[in-house]
Amino acid sequence: MKRILVTGGSGQIGRAVSALAEEYGFSADAPGRDRCDLAKPETLIQMIDAEDWSVVINCAAYTAVDAAQTDNALAHAVNRIAPSIIAQETNLRSIPLVHVSTDYVFDGEQDRAYHEDDRVSPVSVYGASKEGGEAAIRAANPNHAILRTAWVLSAEGKNFLNTMLRLGAERDIVSVVNDQKGCPTSADDIAHALLRIADRVTGDGLRPSGTWHFVNSGDATWHELAAFIFARAGEAGLKVPALNAITTADYPTPARRPANSRLDTSKFVRDFGYVPRHWQEAVGALLAERLKTR
Repeated sequence: MKRILVTGGSGQIGRAVSALAEEYGFSADAPGRDRCDLAKPETLIQMIDAEDWSVVINCAAYTAVDAAQTDNALAHAVNRIAPSIIAQETNLRSIPLVHVSTDYVFDGEQDRAYHEDDRVSPVSVYGASKEGGEAAIRAANPNHAILRTAWVLSAEGKNFLNTMLRLGAERDIVSVVNDQKGCPTSADDIAHALLRIADRVTGDGLRPSGTWHFVNSGDATWHELAAFIFARAGEAGLKVPALNAITTADYPTPARRPANSRLDTSKFVRDFGYVPRHWQEAVGALLAERLKTR
């Protein structure tokens, strides 16, 4: 069985990749930060040098978007410098590298879904650090695949879905931004996309290098996503709060968010033959899993 190193193994996407790896013929090692800390380059090099990996998937990132505005050094260490080191080390060993990136490399100003070749223009430290990581990978390892995604959700961990369920239990009224639009996306579906890429780059045929977008189909505002979550929670017998729509201006944050986070997935579908399901189906499945374990 092919061996795969999954950095960021304790995160939403890393856990999902590890859980699904065998389905794609991989045996995964998905170390957490205790064994592989992207802020400590020596641990990265040790992990990559530990085995003859078939592929490395970098799911690790500094994702505290607001904190990154003042923690610039750590954000760039994890999101820009570490991917550069991973790319250099994997290239030295002729290992393909698959890397997870984000919609935050765009400014969110255009009125359609973003394509892979649209101009990047990050408006936050987090976005700039992730864009820097992309550039470093392209420069250091020609056998790479970068997968941009957005609005990641899972049944476990810290994310919008679980935050809404917690706030719904605690409050009678919940206010949610209604003028930012994106594509809610299941970490499980992202894992399937990453493993399809990994299968391709470790196969005997064409080994693609480049950048792809993958999100669940359809789009929503955060308010619309919250309404869907609370509707399903109500069906499961949970307390449902009143939902108040607000603007971005009503909820100021240290980091600016893209107003439009929609990503076009047609290139990924064409190249890898995996059609993403609608976000309501994907999020519905996550809610069913989450609410079953209450």
